[in-house]
Amino acid sequence: MSTAHPVINPATEDVVRTVALCTEDDTDQAVARAVRAQRSWSALAPADRARLLRRFAEAVDADREHLAWLEVQNSGHTIGNARGEAGNVRDVLHYYSAAPERLFGRQIPVAGGVNATFQEPLGVVGVIVPWNFPMPIAAWGFAPALAAGNAVVLKPAELTPLTAIRIGELALEAGLPEGLLQVLPGQGAVVGQRFVTHPDVAKIVFTGSTGVGKSIMAGCSEQVKRVTLELGGKSANIVFADADLERAAATAPYGVFDNAGQDCCARSRILVQRAVYERFMDLLEPAVRGVVVGDPSDEKTEMGPLISAQHRARVAAYVPDGAPVAFRGERPSGPGFWYPPTVLAPVDLDDPVFAEEVFGPVVAVVPFDDEADAVRIANRTDYGLSGSIWTRDVGRALRVSRAVQAGNLSVNSHASVRYSTPFGGFKQSGLGRELGPDAVDAFTETKNVFIATEQD
Repeated sequence: MSTAHPVINPATEDVVRTVALCTEDDTDQAVARAVRAQRSWSALAPADRARLLRRFAEAVDADREHLAWLEVQNSGHTIGNARGEAGNVRDVLHYYSAAPERLFGRQIPVAGGVNATFQEPLGVVGVIVPWNFPMPIAAWGFAPALAAGNAVVLKPAELTPLTAIRIGELALEAGLPEGLLQVLPGQGAVVGQRFVTHPDVAKIVFTGSTGVGKSIMAGCSEQVKRVTLELGGKSANIVFADADLERAAATAPYGVFDNAGQDCCARSRILVQRAVYERFMDLLEPAVRGVVVGDPSDEKTEMGPLISAQHRARVAAYVPDGAPVAFRGERPSGPGFWYPPTVLAPVDLDDPVFAEEVFGPVVAVVPFDDEADAVRIANRTDYGLSGSIWTRDVGRALRVSRAVQAGNLSVNSHASVRYSTPFGGFKQSGLGRELGPDAVDAFTETKNVFIATEQD
């Protein structure tokens, strides 16, 4: 029997909607429907699959404002961010709508015949989505999977299912076959775990914590099931003395406090060269205090609430009484899961706040001496997802970029994600790459076919 789950608006603590959670039996039935839908989908001409994906993108675009306001209520995202996230779903679908007609194999020269490779779809792909970016992360999984000829069963986070449910409706309105993209709200231990154990789910795409990712990877190993994991991060924002300090300080809050710090790519460690440390901190304080925290539906708001009371308590535990708080921004009073932008300095390198993923609007600042010291501190973590390097020296930018153990680095910028470039992490930040031109290949198997041409 399915149970009901209340979806809470994190800015008001009001119940937005009650959503029925799927059971294991519901999941099995959905996978059976997906198996049937995938057979017909992969049999379509590539141009027809491409056309339907473009129609799906257009349906998302037509519903973009509705999706954005749903996300404001669902996740507490600012309306500006939510519009961008809905637009990202549209753009990712458009980008991968070109893939069905460009899913090339190769002709390999061999003796005695002709050898060709084909990129065959896996079958049914299970996509497990976190609560921090429900729309774009869902699309990063389902768009290339569908383009490659697969069916998708998608489990949104229990806290934030509303936009995923709506995107599933838009897929049907756009003409995608029934059962091809199914959204299954439910608990990770029920729906997500069944994705892992079900023999007809050929691959899992998971974004979430490193601990859960390890568990999923272990479960998938029982069936040698394919897996892509995008996990935690503890990214460094490295500021060298020759950088444009004013710009580096002005942008630093948005590199960590965007989405209230609930971002695997958050630059939650700021490393500043000792010679300019005091000057940088003087510039950083007004920038942090200037972050507009408040009602996510207000066009001027730059940072909204945390996702839940439980998560707020977890974030607050990293800033106990006596913590070295250098300065803080403001937060609203009254209902809502608010936490102020917080800067800690000086911080010991062994302090949990410097080593662990806080996943909230808390940043730790430490000085470094030289280039080698900056790289040593930046790599002093089990994670390796993203990061920023601020310098005017192109040679240094390249040296440090190559030396820092992270999958996505930006120089004089905090950009981590572009749908046209690969995204993923080193070390315990994940396995595999999403987005970019090669993502579709991760949803296929390479089949090699040799045709003899020589007669006996």
